[in-house]
Amino acid sequence: MDQQRTASRPAGHVLVEALIEQGVTDVFGVPGESYLAVLDGFHEHRDRIRFIGCRQEGGAAFMAEAQGKLTGRPGICFVTRGPGATNASIGLHTAFQDSTPMILFIGQVASDQRDREAFQEVDYRQMFGPGTLGMAKWVGEVQDPHRLPEYINRAFHTALQGRPGPVVLVLPEDMLTQLTDAPVLPRAKPAVAWPAPADLLELQARLEAAQRPFVIVGGGGWTAEACAALQDFAHAWRLPVGCAFRFQDLYDNRDPMYAGDVGIGINPALAQRIADADLILAIGPRLGEMTTGGYTLLQAPRPAQQLVHIHAGPEELGRVYAADLMIQSSMSAAALALQQMHPTGGVQELPWLDWTRDAHADYQRNQQATPVAPMDLAAVMQQLDRLLPAESIFTNGAGNYSGWLHRFHRYTALHQGGRTQLAPTSGAMGYGFPAAVAASLLQSQRWVVNIAGDGDFLMTGQEMATAMAHGARRLLCLVVDNGSYGTIRMHQEREYPGRVSGSDLHNPDFAALARAYGWLAFSAARTEEVEPALREAIAAQRPTLIHLKLPVDVSTSRTTLASIRDAALRRQAT
Repeated sequence: MDQQRTASRPAGHVLVEALIEQGVTDVFGVPGESYLAVLDGFHEHRDRIRFIGCRQEGGAAFMAEAQGKLTGRPGICFVTRGPGATNASIGLHTAFQDSTPMILFIGQVASDQRDREAFQEVDYRQMFGPGTLGMAKWVGEVQDPHRLPEYINRAFHTALQGRPGPVVLVLPEDMLTQLTDAPVLPRAKPAVAWPAPADLLELQARLEAAQRPFVIVGGGGWTAEACAALQDFAHAWRLPVGCAFRFQDLYDNRDPMYAGDVGIGINPALAQRIADADLILAIGPRLGEMTTGGYTLLQAPRPAQQLVHIHAGPEELGRVYAADLMIQSSMSAAALALQQMHPTGGVQELPWLDWTRDAHADYQRNQQATPVAPMDLAAVMQQLDRLLPAESIFTNGAGNYSGWLHRFHRYTALHQGGRTQLAPTSGAMGYGFPAAVAASLLQSQRWVVNIAGDGDFLMTGQEMATAMAHGARRLLCLVVDNGSYGTIRMHQEREYPGRVSGSDLHNPDFAALARAYGWLAFSAARTEEVEPALREAIAAQRPTLIHLKLPVDVSTSRTTLASIRDAALRRQAT
């Protein structure tokens, strides 16, 4: 964009020009009267940027969050004031907890109507208030159209720098229609923090003194180059590597250093290995509740293991855990620095070679499952792995059904085209399907698979219309239908055995519903019925839904649910 441009045009058009300058080619949203000038700007520049109209703001925000995960640049979402913003808040919260760069643009009432509780008026600084427990890193409101490029520049830098996360920009309706000759600013290039040399020397000394080290990777800000550098580091030191909750695509699950995912339903052998470790090297994760087993796998605030915590955000270091060594660094810089570090005595002198080999063997054993009839979800995940390319993108929302995906699918490390796992660490139901739609539209050359629960899918399933409207192709959705909010049912059986309440579901015929939207659709009640449907869907290369019908007690597994129920009954008896 020519920085000397002085032609006056509506601020709404300037905003679109600024997005184009930032490299944005697609944005998600639901149109609203509060930002009509921006929509006109999208029409003006429709050959350079696409506005993907969605069916509900929650779905649009989830799509933008997925865009941020896939590209490493801020995902973009536009919604109108009041109801639009409140609907979109779930995607904003997901981006915050997942450390995903995202910008939510919200239309606002006209400036001369502020503070009167005008139609759909909300104070977004109060609603999304920035902070370590808020929903956004920063909330700004643009009053002066001439300063609009400044605000957009700040929004991109804030979303990308330090711990990545979401930003909110509020756009008064009258400001967007005013003329301005303000030039847009160049593409944001975030500042990068590198590890201090003295900290790297201390880390090397702690590693060389360890007997049973373990690496946990996670968090935002990773690139394909950084993931490759991390794998080089792990190989140079023969370190066992586990991935934090729903960050399984940061390390190749087929690699001999891989030990499994550190999250909900952790392999008991892996949990014991972490407990037995004498040094934990946490590279990127916040070490939140899900990854630490409710802050017990690593005891807060002072773990039994030595802890080295590398994180991009200074506010996170020392927040929960009193680490022995804290290093503030972006993941791209940290991984490249670690790649240059090698053991002084050579690989064969390291005392933990058997420890690492056994950790991977534990992971491989956990990949083996006892067959379940009539529908074996472990076998279905293995069918998907066998039939689809390794770089396929897998998405899910929240629910016990996701445990089969996390355990039995083997993720490849962050692909050159972006992430291979899109899943909410915030536990947001309804996330997986819009994320899959976004991935299919943004990266149409890759296969995208959404695994959804029945309760999960119906929260955002209307975005099937968005997929069809905008030409999605290689998109599969498997709906696991057991007629229940399975996770809640599991907790009820544990805490209040025999007193299930509110968690039963009355579901539609999901295949018929998908066909109504123009999707290809199949139903399957037995394992052997799934593979033919998958093969036909892959051959058709069009959006396809497969309705998997399961008994209610497969929400976890028959064995697990029965053991939970029996344990709760024994506890009540005593």
